[in-house]
Amino acid sequence: MSALIAVQNLVKIYRAHRQEVRAVDDVSFEIEEGTTFGLVGESGSGKSTIARCALGLIPLNSGEARFDGRRITGLTERAMRPVRAEMGMVFQNPVAALNPRMTVRDSIAEPLLTHTTVRGRALDDRVGQLLEEVGLDAGFATRLPHQLSGGQSQRVGIARALATRPRLLVLDEPTSALDVSVQAQVLNLLQELRAQYGLTYLMISHDLDVIRYLCDTVGVMRRGQLVESGSAAQVLTSPRHEYTKQLIDAMPEAPGAKPRGADTIPTKLRRTTQ
Repeated sequence: MSALIAVQNLVKIYRAHRQEVRAVDDVSFEIEEGTTFGLVGESGSGKSTIARCALGLIPLNSGEARFDGRRITGLTERAMRPVRAEMGMVFQNPVAALNPRMTVRDSIAEPLLTHTTVRGRALDDRVGQLLEEVGLDAGFATRLPHQLSGGQSQRVGIARALATRPRLLVLDEPTSALDVSVQAQVLNLLQELRAQYGLTYLMISHDLDVIRYLCDTVGVMRRGQLVESGSAAQVLTSPRHEYTKQLIDAMPEAPGAKPRGADTIPTKLRRTTQ
């Protein structure tokens, strides 16, 4: 396998109140195509900033990002347009991510109208197909966001992210706003979609159980720095860095929970429309 995303020596500095904050401090990693790379760390550690840098959404102070071998750092918005069609993003708050005045159909159709020539009946057919792929029936197309549950909203967000058939999805805390049973359903859906379409995921989360279940490789962020990275099995069962050990030790264990290192999300759950 080859790297779909590669970032090298990323530095992103924000200036506030005459002070410099290194939100990302000399970070490098690669994500092989068809795999899931998880970024974990406490709030403010730089996880989401790295994702924006890797997608070319914000300028860097130094370093570079590559997509499928092509340097995307510094490209104009026009040059980035075809690259953006190969990237999708699923957000933390599924309700807030949807325009409250747009129907489900229009929200899913929007990226297709922006990046493709699909129109008319073909557009409606594509929206219906995407709804089916995320476990929702065609009747959801006419609903507004306030008529959806949290789980249904996130399924719509995933359908929207998949609209242009991207190769990469960035998952920014995609289950943290959902209750536990719906989290499991969404995670299983993401696993199924990755297997079906050969997707590559960049997963951002503070939940080590979610990272353990979904990710092949893991990077641990602390104060803008990548302090440890490697296979999920190695990092989460035999961590080398003291901060990683602290994160693992701080995870609450419910009574009767499986031991650390075991799958904590059921691998097969009946798909519902919650």
